[in-house]
Amino acid sequence: MYQALAIVLIGLGVWFLAHNTQENMRIRGIQSGFDFLRASAGFDIGETLISFSPSESYGKAIWVGVLNTLRVALIGIVLTTVLGVLLGVGRFSRNALVRGLCYSYVELFRNVPILLQMLMWYLLFVEVLPAPGEAWNLADLFYLSKDGFAFPRPLQGTGYLMVLIGLVAGVLLAWLWRRWALGAFKKTGRLLKPGWPMLGIVLVGVVAGWLAGGMPTQWAIPEAGRFMIEGGGRVSPEFMAVLISLTFYTAAFVAEVVRGGIQSVSLGQKEASAALGLAPRQTMKLVVLPQAMRVIVPPLTNQYLNLTKNSSLAVAVGYPDVVSIANTTLNQSGRAVECVAIIMLVYLTTSLSTSLFMNAYNKRMAIPER
Repeated sequence: MYQALAIVLIGLGVWFLAHNTQENMRIRGIQSGFDFLRASAGFDIGETLISFSPSESYGKAIWVGVLNTLRVALIGIVLTTVLGVLLGVGRFSRNALVRGLCYSYVELFRNVPILLQMLMWYLLFVEVLPAPGEAWNLADLFYLSKDGFAFPRPLQGTGYLMVLIGLVAGVLLAWLWRRWALGAFKKTGRLLKPGWPMLGIVLVGVVAGWLAGGMPTQWAIPEAGRFMIEGGGRVSPEFMAVLISLTFYTAAFVAEVVRGGIQSVSLGQKEASAALGLAPRQTMKLVVLPQAMRVIVPPLTNQYLNLTKNSSLAVAVGYPDVVSIANTTLNQSGRAVECVAIIMLVYLTTSLSTSLFMNAYNKRMAIPER
């Protein structure tokens, strides 16, 4: 009864706030509703994953911002995980120099505000790097300048889609093979090392996709012009500043999470591993980390959520994420409540999706109990 009453009270509170807001907007002559999403945006977006022109709708412009946010968040999560785990494990290295460098990194990057780091990287890219006409280049294929980082990319529509499909299929088959190998180990006690077979399965999938796509070889190669880098793929200085700052900042916290998880494993486990003849690297990989993951995953989820939400600071360096584009939409359309609601919905959805995935992984890593 109390729970039902609480739900009713919450529902009445939400209804009152919504009704009061709508009534005040009507009295002041402020338009409301989401019909503006179909109107022409009238502004361009400098960096997009899909094609966009100013004549297209506000709705598509916001969708471009959502994709830009997801791009920096997903790549940042992957890079943060790799760097954070390496730093956390490095804190237990027998080499004093490695331990000192990992400790210094953590203390430096986690104690400097992320917004300051973002501005620092952005100023580094736009002030220190050379102009496009004098860009630093590697083998005339990769260019780094104030215009961003340019690199070769496959030409669209030349069979590379089949290569991507082959890669995805290879990764899926490798995962299935690993599950089968672990099942066989539990039944027979015979351990099949999954590393090389999994890599071979992925490579076979890529080659099969390449053959099915007609063996494409066409690539768009960047070329240095006087005022800009033309052709190829490119990421902007704004994207690099946001990605690097998010990765370096969050990795410092992930390193501490990993360190705490490793320290939670009792010393007896390590001594037992040494008694069995396992090398320190094998002990860390096969004994310590699998047990530490049960402690690491819950706080690691928080760091992933923080990285995704901190990406909203990208507006400070001009990266066109969902917050930046929604602010531009708000200024032009005057639909403040609707634009803020869209921003909240985007971050709520991404956060809940991340939590759902990590909770499922955490449940899988938990120790089975009766």
